[in-house]
Amino acid sequence: MTAKSDPSRTIAYQGVAGANSHIACQAVHPEMTPLACDTFEDAFTAVEEARAELAMIPIDNTLGGRVADIHHLLPQSSLYIVGEHFQPVQYLLLGTKGATLEGLKEAWSHVQALAQCRDQLRELGLKPVTRADTAGAAQEVAERNDPSIGAVSSPLAAEIYGLDVLRSRVEDRIGNTTRFVIMARRRMDPDPLAGPCMTSILFRVRSVPAALYKAMGGFATNGVNITKLESYISGDRFNVAQFYAEIEGHPAQVDVARAIEELDYFTTSLRVLGTYPAHKFRSEGT
Repeated sequence: MTAKSDPSRTIAYQGVAGANSHIACQAVHPEMTPLACDTFEDAFTAVEEARAELAMIPIDNTLGGRVADIHHLLPQSSLYIVGEHFQPVQYLLLGTKGATLEGLKEAWSHVQALAQCRDQLRELGLKPVTRADTAGAAQEVAERNDPSIGAVSSPLAAEIYGLDVLRSRVEDRIGNTTRFVIMARRRMDPDPLAGPCMTSILFRVRSVPAALYKAMGGFATNGVNITKLESYISGDRFNVAQFYAEIEGHPAQVDVARAIEELDYFTTSLRVLGTYPAHKFRSEGT
């Protein structure tokens, strides 16, 4: 971040210029200055230390699955989820000027991107090599200027780092999409009457028979839909289960409030990570 950047108008992301997270920042908050961070932890810290107002954090991908690092960072962070964004992801196979597809031996990128292009890279006979992020891989390929090394990255990265497109759309399935959550220091609950909302919750239950069944029963009896539920074992003796859940609705709504109240009764700890407007992507095509 430059000295002239206003932290209140800055949005942090993991990666370097041209990363998909950078593209998502531009799509959602074009009025803000993107702040590149080396790691997800650094992006969280930038907001916690008020060097940025928001952070754009990838959480799931339709091909690569969940971004594991994020689900371990969320419980440790003091930040709140204030929004979500679904970003269509397009990957290109990039090479240095004059490189050819036939001369390529390796494809560098983030582990998630490589997972999303696994079948295509196998068909091309390319060795996948994990790097810190997609745009960073493109930057490295440009710096090395080795025609045998390519990068799986974005169209923006190709433009920024002056790389040739050796093959377009190398993701294994068209429609590849990454879901991002937008993090802030304070909760920004929307008006429950303004439109559909989502609520993210973090809770723990003891690792005993029927603990989860009892804890989640209130959502069934109150007709609240759970769209996501993931578990993580924690504790020195692996006897505590921690869960991350996303539900449809706003805590100001009676049915949601009752469901959360019942959940709280059966848990050892509960934290609402945020309530935010449901992205239009959720209702498209339904």
